[in-house]
Amino acid sequence: MPEQLELFAVPNPCRGVCQTDARGYCLGCFRSRSKRFFWGQMSDTQKQDVLRLCRQREKRMVRSEKATLNSEWQQPSLFNDE
Repeated sequence: MPEQLELFAVPNPCRGVCQTDARGYCLGCFRSRSKRFFWGQMSDTQKQDVLRLCRQREKRMVRSEKATLNSEWQQPSLFNDE
């Protein structure tokens, strides 16, 4: 697949958090260790693919956190069977 001409360089997504989760993804930018390490050597197309995957990881994490919060807290029923 030919690489599309980019007018602007793809910025580094690092947020300065630099901590990893249990699976090895950064909690700030959601990149793997290898993707963080080789960022400067990737083409713009590769960087855009990494960013797309990072956005997907972030969305999954947010959904997971919401599901956890919802399962821990239950709104009291207005209609008790008492």
